[in-house]
Formats: sequence, C-alpha cells, structure tokens
Amino acid sequence: MLVKLVMYGLILWLAVWGYRQYSQPSARLSVGMKAPDFKLSDAQGGTRRLADWQGKWVVLYFYPKDDTPGCTKEACQFRDDIQQIHALGAEVVGISVDTVASHAGFAHKHRLPFPLLADTNGQVADAYGALFNLMVIQIAKRTTFVIDPQGTIAEIYSNVNPDGHSQVIINDLKRLSAF
Repeated sequence: MLVKLVMYGLILWLAVWGYRQYSQPSARLSVGMKAPDFKLSDAQGGTRRLADWQGKWVVLYFYPKDDTPGCTKEACQFRDDIQQIHALGAEVVGISVDTVASHAGFAHKHRLPFPLLADTNGQVADAYGALFNLMVIQIAKRTTFVIDPQGTIAEIYSNVNPDGHSQVIINDLKRLSAF
C-alpha cells in the first residue's frame, strides 16, 4: 500500500513538473531579436531555411504532434486563412519533431498549402525555446513567432490556443505591416 502511494505521488509530481516545464514561455528569445536560422527537411524531402523567406513576413509555428485534435485544428485554420495571410505578404511554416513521412501524410490528408518542417532532433525548437524535453519524450510547445521581412522577431505567442489563433495572427500582421 505504501509503495503504491509513493508511486502515485511520484507520478503526480512528474505530471505537475512536466506541465510546468511545458507551459513555461521562452525567456531566450524576445521581440526585436534576430530569429535563429535553421535548415530542416520539409514534407516533400526538400531542405528549407528561414533565409528562404527573406523579404517576407513569416508565421513560424511550432506544434506538438501531427494529426492530433489541437494541431489539426490549428493547421486547418491556417489552411483556411492562407489567402488572407498571403495577401498580407506572409508565409506560414509549421515545425514539429515529427518525421518527414508523418508530415507528408498530415499535409496530404488535410490539404495543407504550406510547408511542415521535420525537427526530429528538436534542435530548432530548442533554439526557439519551444521544446518540451522530459528525458525520453520531446515535443514542440505550441508556440508561434511572427518574423518580419528582415528576419527579426516581431511577435511571440506562447501557450497558443488553436481556436482562433490564425485570426489573431492575421489581425497582428495587419497591425505590424502597417508600419
């Protein structure tokens, strides 16, 4: 009985600790800083770098897992709003620690018209402060960065709620690009 209580207590402590780690906003990057460049594979097997979008606004969003309810909702809202986002001179780029094959299936299934990049070792998510690392489990935190045409971070959204996030981005792009 005592062993069970200790085990339950340990599991509860790990769950609380894990959630607190997951929900912590990034302190490493802030608005006005240069966005870290990266080199990652996309769902088609090509290689993409942040520099590929130089001269455009970039909505760089990190998400936990392909084909999960919240991630699907977020991706499909970006898909549905892509014309408005493009009209504001911006591109959408999704990053998670899933594989190229996983991204390819997710993008095809939901007809996603923007690149999904595979950060399988979590280095890019970590550079952006968007990596949840609990020993053997690594996932990207739901975090979005709006990067201006010069490659500077213009906005950071931590602990993103997928409901309506795309519209928040559109509204902020309108405000930011007015300058």
